[in-house]
Amino acid sequence: MTTPATPHADQEHTVSESLSEPSTKSQSLPPRWFIRSFWVVQRAVYSVTGGRLGLRKATDTQWGMMRLHTVGRRSAEERVAILGFFEDGDDLVTMAMNGWADAEPAWWLNLQAQPDTTVDLPGGSRAVHAHAAHETERPRLWAMQASYDKDLDAFAARRSRETAVVILSPRPE
Repeated sequence: MTTPATPHADQEHTVSESLSEPSTKSQSLPPRWFIRSFWVVQRAVYSVTGGRLGLRKATDTQWGMMRLHTVGRRSAEERVAILGFFEDGDDLVTMAMNGWADAEPAWWLNLQAQPDTTVDLPGGSRAVHAHAAHETERPRLWAMQASYDKDLDAFAARRSRETAVVILSPRPE
């Protein structure tokens, strides 16, 4: 690799490299049971408090938490998942990760089968349409998520597949 002529060029290389080539450093993840337990507790807090606790708005420094309603692609039963998200204009953006396990999360598979759904936010419910970010918008959204999670590239490198960036756009009710 050649050394860039200016510090600015070096900064551009570092940013583009982190967006296109996941880090190969092995980042330590909590055990799978801990990740799953965290989300079980999160759902219980929401349920026990009647929705007063368990969700939060996204800020510039912290991702938010929402409840996503889906319909099981095989069972046709309602499913609910609490997910982290950030806002991009009117859109809500989340990552289709399964605690960084290799399998796609069930909620994402369900959304691919039936993309019109609703989400619960601290201010109420919203009707949304889900789709994966296009290849032109994915790097920008990935970088936005990386601002919340400094180890995003290293964690994503653990998966054998690319992590989908999921956009939930408002739809008329």
